[in-house]
Amino acid sequence: MIESRPGDAFQPGELLNNTYRIESILGRGGTSDVYKARSEISGRLMALKVLKAELSGNDDYLVLLTREEEIRDIRHDAVVRYSECSRTQSGHIYLLMDYVEGPGLDKRLKQGPMPADELLTVCRRVAEGLQAAHSRNIVHRDLSPDNIILRDGEPSQAIIIDFGIAKDTNPGAETIVGNEFAGKYAYAAPEQLNGQTDARSDIYSLGALLLANFRGSPPDVGRNPMEVVKRKSEPLDTTGVPEPLKTLIDRMCAPDPDNRMASAAAVLAYLDNPAPADADLDEDATVITPVAARTRTETPTIPPPPPVGATVAPAASTAALPDTSKAGKSRGGLYAMLAVAAIGVAGAGGYASGAFDSLLGPSLPLAEPYTLIIEKAEGGTPQAVGNVPSEAVQTRLTALMDAGQGSADLTLARGDIAATWGEDVLTTIEAIEDLPAWRLSVSGNRGQVTGTATDQGEQQRLMAAMGSDLPGALEGRAQISFVPVFLAASEVGAVLDGLADCGPLEQGSVPATGYGPDSAITVSGRVGETATRVQMFDQLRALAGDRKIVLDVEVLNHTLCLIENHLPNAPTGNVGIAYRVGERDEANPSGRFFVGENPVIDVIIPPDVTDGFLSVSILDVSGNVFHLLPNLNRQDNSISALREGQGGEVSVRVAYDLKEAAQNGRLAFRVDDSTLGKSKVIAILSDTPLFDGLRPTSESASGYAEALQEFAESNETSIRSLDSRILETARP
Repeated sequence: MIESRPGDAFQPGELLNNTYRIESILGRGGTSDVYKARSEISGRLMALKVLKAELSGNDDYLVLLTREEEIRDIRHDAVVRYSECSRTQSGHIYLLMDYVEGPGLDKRLKQGPMPADELLTVCRRVAEGLQAAHSRNIVHRDLSPDNIILRDGEPSQAIIIDFGIAKDTNPGAETIVGNEFAGKYAYAAPEQLNGQTDARSDIYSLGALLLANFRGSPPDVGRNPMEVVKRKSEPLDTTGVPEPLKTLIDRMCAPDPDNRMASAAAVLAYLDNPAPADADLDEDATVITPVAARTRTETPTIPPPPPVGATVAPAASTAALPDTSKAGKSRGGLYAMLAVAAIGVAGAGGYASGAFDSLLGPSLPLAEPYTLIIEKAEGGTPQAVGNVPSEAVQTRLTALMDAGQGSADLTLARGDIAATWGEDVLTTIEAIEDLPAWRLSVSGNRGQVTGTATDQGEQQRLMAAMGSDLPGALEGRAQISFVPVFLAASEVGAVLDGLADCGPLEQGSVPATGYGPDSAITVSGRVGETATRVQMFDQLRALAGDRKIVLDVEVLNHTLCLIENHLPNAPTGNVGIAYRVGERDEANPSGRFFVGENPVIDVIIPPDVTDGFLSVSILDVSGNVFHLLPNLNRQDNSISALREGQGGEVSVRVAYDLKEAAQNGRLAFRVDDSTLGKSKVIAILSDTPLFDGLRPTSESASGYAEALQEFAESNETSIRSLDSRILETARP
């Protein structure tokens, strides 16, 4: 059991938001801690993931937490169920989810190897959960033993947790989160290092963790990113793993995603009908091993022998691929005499096997896939890691890295690449090396270039040169973004205007010259749904680069947004709005009520308010408005009548306990599951009654909004103040 510390966000016995009693801390991470808590209402055990206090104002983490909350739409026994994301009065942000009793696979890993049959059971269960997630286009990206819990210790009850949140973002930490990669190095798929993630990445991670738990130790992928890239290009060692688990892992963890099991459905199909590794071969058939696939050439060419006294460079597969033209070549040579073709195949086979090493020099190891990553972060130094075909390319790339005070970890290897591959890579790097930030990722002959330019002319020149085709034989394109040194407020405003769905979104203080590299972009206002807030963050992040983004944006709903756009422009008047739980007569400072509870609402008249009229309404999430004051049962809403001769601060009840309402005929509410979400209580103080006569006790939000706007237009000076407060309803 993990011991509590004085510095923990919550202590055992503490009551959170008047609902969840903290029982213990379950774990600590780099960005969040997880607590075990029990609902005081339902008695149900829950797990609370609490964001570290120092990160509560960081929108990068808030957006990630919001995305994890949105996974609550998945309903599958193998996926943990999420409830809500909320903030305490003290500012702590937490995510509420089901508590799962049982050890994690990471604990089982520390205890030693697991039997193959148990791991096959775990695989089936987790694959079913992944299938449910992938069907909604949700990829976990961080699947590892500590993210799978065995309920009650049963492999058949494995449950996936922790979607979308990284454990640690410190340099060198096992889990990396950012625009391009999220996942633990030990279990991440190779393509995740290149910023490419899809359902197949989760398949790889599942296979890798199965192997780790079978061996009783995590895979060794090196101590730094360079070693990781190198080892990730190699198949996992499944020596000694029994069938059918061995073949399953081999197929799930192929380094090239195109050669990997493509879906969780494929994993389940294999588990239903396991096939050995050579099941697709007919033992009685004649098998001809084909020459490794080539690109841009059909006929191998053996280079001429070197001059007498010359030094023979190490051979690479590129030596047999002289044709680098991107245009298709005539295939007439394919129809030459069979004997000639046989000689060509034999020659290529001899070269691949090393039979001609005495003539061509020592053979290099084969790399599949053939990968190279070279990148430079803004303000950082360049780094290169991966495969190169010759010592000449290795030397020149290392010199480029050294010139920028960077580092290189380059391995000589042969592979399925074009003859000019090395020159093409060098040409690409020389074109982009002066950019503030850039990255070249190559797999085989396919490459991807990304970068940022602060000069628009340079950005346009590079995009014209490489935007549709990379240099030489490299296939792919570049995406160079123009990021000016100073970002104009008008560009930020254009993004906000396009997303405003609940009134205007305002920028905070903007420097006269625009947002500089170290400026923070602050946005305030309201939006109609969480998805809008997430879109806002993503679009601003793409526009702002590394600038800090602060979203002081309240998420309402479309009904509340309708009212917000029609509310009079009046200052707050310090009229308080307080909530209590009717059945228990307890204060509810959070304003959150659960299904079955009875919200009690009081308005607090300040001591200096001695005249005028107070109107109180609740704007329901379902699109209705309930008038709490005045209404048919309480028509006099003058301050003098509400004070009843009392001075100082006066509390006036406008929504009652159910028992009290049954006796005096006043309004009372009980939360049911048909109206869950955010409602708003508004209190308007005016010199004269808001309307001519009483409004219906309940009416549509649109009807009320129109009447309120009409009154405000003709009685603009009559409204003194407007105060409001959110009331939220949810399932326990």
